Amino acid sequence: MTPSQATAPPASLSDDTPTLLVKIFGRDRPGITAGLFETLAPYAVDVVDIEQLVTRGRITLCALVTSPGGGTAEGELRATVHSWAEAVGMEAEIISGTGDNRPRGTGRSHVTVLGHPLTAGSTAAIAAGITGTGANIDRIFRLAKYPVTAVEFDVSGTATETLRTVLAQQAARHGVDVAVVASGLARRAQRLVVMDVDSTLIQDEVIELFAEHADCAGQVAEVTARAMRGELDFEQSLHARVELLAGLDVSVVEQVRKAVRLTPGARTLVRTLKRLGFQVGVVSGGFTQVTDALQEELGLDFASANTLEVVDGKLTGRVTGEVVDRAGKARLLRRFASEAGVPLAQTVAIGDGANDLDMLNAAGLGVAFNAKPVVREAAHTAVNVPFLDTVLYLLGITRDEVEAADIAE
Repeated sequence: MTPSQATAPPASLSDDTPTLLVKIFGRDRPGITAGLFETLAPYAVDVVDIEQLVTRGRITLCALVTSPGGGTAEGELRATVHSWAEAVGMEAEIISGTGDNRPRGTGRSHVTVLGHPLTAGSTAAIAAGITGTGANIDRIFRLAKYPVTAVEFDVSGTATETLRTVLAQQAARHGVDVAVVASGLARRAQRLVVMDVDSTLIQDEVIELFAEHADCAGQVAEVTARAMRGELDFEQSLHARVELLAGLDVSVVEQVRKAVRLTPGARTLVRTLKRLGFQVGVVSGGFTQVTDALQEELGLDFASANTLEVVDGKLTGRVTGEVVDRAGKARLLRRFASEAGVPLAQTVAIGDGANDLDMLNAAGLGVAFNAKPVVREAAHTAVNVPFLDTVLYLLGITRDEVEAADIAE
């Protein structure tokens, strides 16, 4: 055998090769898959494809095999399979045909749908939206059953951007979250995930926690709301809010740190990403006095925020250094990606406010998390449930995989 012969791929199944689609369905129990192929083995058929699905204790097992050749041999195979299926309390269906499965179309995507709950109506709308673009649904499977129902459609035949545009409209109309990402090796590659902090990684707005100690919570909250809606320049609003904190004792910092509440699912998200070898960072229009503590607590790889100036044990009402604003967050995403050795196309950014938009658009996947309308409309995808770890489903990670890793540790 020559080296070229040794490495040559096997010849593909020709389109006119007789094949049989063997379908077995019924109550699932151990031994069904082994039993089917033990029944087929004496006929020396080749296995072309296998697909198995178990739903609420009911199994559907499909095997595409070459025909044993000749009407007598095929007839015997059919009779033997039906006899075996009846003996084990299953039903069998055998369909004759030729060749392998139809080749998948170009333009392949993963469409992840999150519902709380996921209704038949919303599922119908998403499926119709996919087929309306000329795409084909090749496979559907469940990623998670709680805290949301998450399912993934493997789709081919339409460009990812086209699907994303069409399905975003359906998602908004039917109250579900839909993410569309291109299929390929990049989805499984090491990634960098960068999050906003206030109202994303944590449930709070840190400057409002400080404002409660300075008796100016109402004034600060109003400026914050206008800035997050994109009505005010972030840097100007930051300086205006920080000025209201002038004179606070630095001991307030520790009280604010203790008051911070992580968003549900935040620990699970970071822990799971780190187990997978991802790098995780935060960028914040808030303050290093809080983000530094979060970085240590969660084991984050990167963190950048504004710094409240302290003189003689008091907050001065000013920030020091370069302000982390809308443009600054995108700049930091690029810097973190460079330091992590991760292409920008393999980054994920998560945020909720208008000052996150540049970062969300610069990332390979921008996720608007419980975001303002202007952000939801501009981001690649939106998540509107209060569980940060649902972002894992957008990356194709199942709830079972997350829980198995937790148990194993």
